[in-house]
Amino acid sequence: MAYNLLKGKKGIIFGALNEQSIAWKVAQRAVEEGAQIVLSNAPIALRMGELNKLAEECNAPVIGADVTNNDDINNLLTQTMDHFGGGVDFVLHSIGMSVNVRKAIPYTQNNYDFTHKGFDISALSLHRVLQAAMKMDAINEWGSVVALTYIAAQRVFPDYNDMSDNKAVLESIARNFGYFYGTQKKVRVNTVSQSPTRTTAGSGVKGFDGFINYAEKMSPLGNADADQCADYCVSLFSDLTRMVTMQNLFHDGGFSFTGVTKEVIERMGE
Repeated sequence: MAYNLLKGKKGIIFGALNEQSIAWKVAQRAVEEGAQIVLSNAPIALRMGELNKLAEECNAPVIGADVTNNDDINNLLTQTMDHFGGGVDFVLHSIGMSVNVRKAIPYTQNNYDFTHKGFDISALSLHRVLQAAMKMDAINEWGSVVALTYIAAQRVFPDYNDMSDNKAVLESIARNFGYFYGTQKKVRVNTVSQSPTRTTAGSGVKGFDGFINYAEKMSPLGNADADQCADYCVSLFSDLTRMVTMQNLFHDGGFSFTGVTKEVIERMGE
């Protein structure tokens, strides 16, 4: 059901790869709620071709950008503002990658060249985007920026590897920019800490099925899926959450504040 929560609003969605992507679901829901969007992803993702399907469905242009490259980000924002005839009202940052994870290199043996690359893509990219947006006045007053994160930024999940560090820095960048962008133009910046979700990126983490099953048993409401996360992101883009900023918002069925559940205790006693 649509409520026209984003009627008249314009936004950029980073990171939609395929139909499993949370960003893909957010794009669909944003348009359903009345928004116009621009889709962006890295050139290598664009060559896979699936994003064109979403672009056609959402009547949205696709503008490629390597988020580790300032010129690419500036070009994306320039083209987006030209397309819309002005700034945007919301941005979704759904970007994350770890070469150490992909190559199954243990955390204590991380290759630092890989670490730097993952940090630049997964965390520093948010700083780059917001810095460029602020300089170019690309986000309208009372705009909203949401970046997707995971509770491994606060707790140890051994196989999440250096992505834990990346997410911790991502959340710090969101808080800091939330202050500066808020005081300058009332732009709010938040992170959403989502339940483990079956996406292409998430499935690359060793033991991911175990993550999902454990979280399901530890969450009073169960795991939040990608569609539910999209609903939550849309609410944060809307005017209904104008005074929410600099927050790390857990969207995980209660997992983040549950010490243990009866089901887990019973399973451990077997």
